[in-house]
Amino acid sequence: MLLKILIALVFLAMVTSLAAGGTFLLRDAGRSRRVLVSLKLRVALAVLLLAMLGYGFTLGSLGG
Repeated sequence: MLLKILIALVFLAMVTSLAAGGTFLLRDAGRSRRVLVSLKLRVALAVLLLAMLGYGFTLGSLGG
């Protein structure tokens, strides 16, 4: 159950990072590094999400 909650939180953090990156892109017009930092964070969260999903499916906590 805890794993499912963590997966949901990481997914929500990814969506938040995506929205923040879009806002930074529109507001700064590419003049700052905030878009790059947002992208790096989103990639790191995606790797973490895939690792947690793989862990959950391997242990049988997720799926059938």
